[in-house]
Amino acid sequence: MAEAERIIGTPDIPEAEGHEGAEPEKPAGDESPQAVEPDGLDTGDGEAAVDRSPATRRRRIILLFCVAVLAYLLDLGSKMLVVAKLEHQEPIEVFGDWLKLDAIRNAGAAFGFGEAFTIIFTIIAATVIVVIARLARKLYSLPWAIALGLLLGGALGNLTDRIFRAPGVFEGAVVDFIAPAHFAVFNLADSAIVCGGILIVLLSFKGLDPDGTVHKD
Repeated sequence: MAEAERIIGTPDIPEAEGHEGAEPEKPAGDESPQAVEPDGLDTGDGEAAVDRSPATRRRRIILLFCVAVLAYLLDLGSKMLVVAKLEHQEPIEVFGDWLKLDAIRNAGAAFGFGEAFTIIFTIIAATVIVVIARLARKLYSLPWAIALGLLLGGALGNLTDRIFRAPGVFEGAVVDFIAPAHFAVFNLADSAIVCGGILIVLLSFKGLDPDGTVHKD
């Protein structure tokens, strides 16, 4: 018997299922869920979850203040140049009669409205700055950071004029110099405020809050 087994040979025995070292076969269609990054987390309704990490808020706040500083410095620099070179001089034509640079002092609000309420507009500008500072504590939206930065920079630009320019503290006249045809004269701070306000209106229509939450009707 042993001689017969030696001649015929021992048949190969297949490895038992689940043998040590063998990878178990996965049933078809049974796949482990993949890890999802926080920024792309699916909430189940087709929208990405908002990343409300402290790092994200810090980045948005930094962006807000960078936009505000840029808008403020551009406004301040342009006003200093206008006062030094253009005030009490003939207007400079940029595009014929369509656009001129004409330095004036404006005691009212943006675009020359409400000159009898200088102190009130000063208080409003200071209030806007405080409100923006409070909103920054829950700021996670990139577009809102840009919009609030434009508002903050513009408000600070005109508030600087009202504090430090004649005729007195909190009653100073704002320097305006951009004079389009058939329109009020304004400055870069006014432009930043208007652009920021328009962007906020658009974001509100889209249902986007400063904290990144999107509301859909």
